Amino acid sequence: MTDLWSRLAGRRPLIMGVVNVTPDSFSDGGAFLDPAVAIAHGEALARAGADVLDVGGEATNPRAAPIGAAEEIDRVVPVVAGLASRGHLVSIDTTKAEVARAAVAAGAAIVNDVSGGRFDPDIFAAATGAAAYIAGHLRGASIGEVFAREGRDAGPPPSWTEVRDELAERLAAMPPGLADRTLVDPGIGFGKGSDPSTNVALLRHAGDIGRALGRPVVVGPSRKRFLARILGLAAGSADMSVLDAATVGACLLAVSSGVNVLRVHNVALLSAGLIVYTEE
Repeated sequence: MTDLWSRLAGRRPLIMGVVNVTPDSFSDGGAFLDPAVAIAHGEALARAGADVLDVGGEATNPRAAPIGAAEEIDRVVPVVAGLASRGHLVSIDTTKAEVARAAVAAGAAIVNDVSGGRFDPDIFAAATGAAAYIAGHLRGASIGEVFAREGRDAGPPPSWTEVRDELAERLAAMPPGLADRTLVDPGIGFGKGSDPSTNVALLRHAGDIGRALGRPVVVGPSRKRFLARILGLAAGSADMSVLDAATVGACLLAVSSGVNVLRVHNVALLSAGLIVYTEE
């Protein structure tokens, strides 16, 4: 616990490297499904500059198939245990309390929940055994519902002030003590669609959200649809190297606002950008 929070107090934002142990993640599904390959990938991300390794076993995109807790546990626990035993700071990316408990028991220090407790309220209790909890912002009771809200009949996406206020509600719903160990995530792309203005406003004001709530802020713009739209690229056909370069720009915008943690796929590229950006 001390290690995470002491790192957060440092001058440079932390980098959270993505380790997708899934067959259907939007950019690297299937590449790291084998536990040994996923562990090797996590170690490579750490060598490239990742401070935290975020292990996920269920994809959170509109085309991915939902899975049960048992299957998700089978995917992530060997990877979490392998990386934690090698001395890495590991996060478990899940919305399920059962998965969070199993991952924390295997060595995960952080529970990263994109739903902020909306999908499974028991995850708050499961997260009390971790050093930290990340509460993401979205609207809806499932991933399917979140992305269905982006349809033609949906209302406008939330403003950054609405995101701030709804994250405040999530903090208030937590059991005593957990809010003090929580980082907030404005949920770039989750229910905000590919609209550039909404997502860029969240990046520009992410630090304002953190300061208003008195909590560190995590953002995850990596390879998101709004970046492709800004660049004028067709959805689903963008070159990942181009999206990774755009991700660095999005991350630096967030850093300028006061963000504490950046969740990305291409750690080496962001690490290089941050070294130059934070050089004095």
